[in-house]
Amino acid sequence: MKNFISLTIIGLLFAACGGGDDSGSPEAVNAAPTVPALKAPIDNKLCVDNTVSFQWDLSTDSNKDAITYQIQVAKENTFAQIVKSSEVTTNDTSIALEKNTAYYWRVKATDNKGLASSYSSTFKLYTSGDAVVNHLPFSPELIQPAVNSLLNTATASLKWKATDVDSNDVLTYDVLTYDVYFGKTNPPTAKISENTSATSLDITLESTTQYFWKIVVKDNKGGETIGQIWKFKTN
Repeated sequence: MKNFISLTIIGLLFAACGGGDDSGSPEAVNAAPTVPALKAPIDNKLCVDNTVSFQWDLSTDSNKDAITYQIQVAKENTFAQIVKSSEVTTNDTSIALEKNTAYYWRVKATDNKGLASSYSSTFKLYTSGDAVVNHLPFSPELIQPAVNSLLNTATASLKWKATDVDSNDVLTYDVLTYDVYFGKTNPPTAKISENTSATSLDITLESTTQYFWKIVVKDNKGGETIGQIWKFKTN
């Protein structure tokens, strides 16, 4: 009996002193790199050379992980169809593009564990053509209401913006006007405003209805760009 008690006490002492191996520190939680900030070409740039040099600020990684960058180039601002995509470990790359074409580009950073940042903001550029005297406007950009938003009002203000590289040149200055298509069908066919220079339009809404709308941007030299279709619902 006495031997049993002694062995029990010794066992308890070993259990109390042994524990687990707590000499190691907890593994750090992996964090995504910061979002790259685009530098060049600047937004709305007219690029004379169709081999374009893209640059952005380096991302940082709190875990000191190695970073790669993915650049995407598309012909529409939704990036539904990517025309050029490249992965690099530096913060610049050159890409050959078609002449006389509008492009949109963005970059994201990914660490060596596969965790990626969000995409950067989107910049626009236009590649110059041979003896081109006019460039088409860029696709219109949505301001409000947000796509798939739910509105609780009987009226709404449609707002958008658009740019044209020729607007920065005093010799080829373009004045932009807009046609607004709005309705309950996709695509919308009713033109509710034509050749307006305003970038907003107030409308009356019905309850529990889904609406679709789009903007056609026109310059004063006959150039025309059809925007994507946006949609929202009412409560």
